[in-house]
Amino acid sequence: MTTTESATARPAGRPRSEKAEKAIIEATLDLIGEGMGVSELSIEAIASRAGVGKTTIYRRWSNKEDLVADALASLKAPVPTLAGVSVRDDLIALLDTMMREAGQDRTRCVMNIAMSESDRYPRLFEKFMKQAVEPRTAAMVAVLERGVETGELRADLDVRLSLGTLAGAMMWHIKRAAGEDDLADDLPGRIVDSVLRGLAP
Repeated sequence: MTTTESATARPAGRPRSEKAEKAIIEATLDLIGEGMGVSELSIEAIASRAGVGKTTIYRRWSNKEDLVADALASLKAPVPTLAGVSVRDDLIALLDTMMREAGQDRTRCVMNIAMSESDRYPRLFEKFMKQAVEPRTAAMVAVLERGVETGELRADLDVRLSLGTLAGAMMWHIKRAAGEDDLADDLPGRIVDSVLRGLAP
């Protein structure tokens, strides 16, 4: 091989297709949303719906559980950029993100079906938690701890209990909402203001 040929040769392996990956993720979510549980879901069914071969899937995901975990994580919006000025404003931003994504009918349907099998697939849900839930938890913990340091919140604050109170209140409303219209724009602010009355110095 000449120097020119070597310089222009393609690297080993086939380049990953973002279009194919997106089709695979969407196919996985569509099948779950149509009522197919994780146990019923197969790589063959996903490949057929996505219009790709099984080898295309296995080049990216070694098994079904990893694929489903990534698909579920894709439904979660990124942790919002926080201003870092006011604890109240940052908490509202975090709860608002939670409300917006969970208020979507497709997201809620897929999550409800998939989570019903969490006991059967602990590795899948452990990966999902690390990818999609733990970063949000860490962000809220950081805001609460900052509030204690700045004096915006009580010095003896139980951070984990406060986290559960805020997130739990939002999840209560999300679970009982019939649709996105039932989740008012001011709901995150009302939850935060109500909880902060008990967390303030």
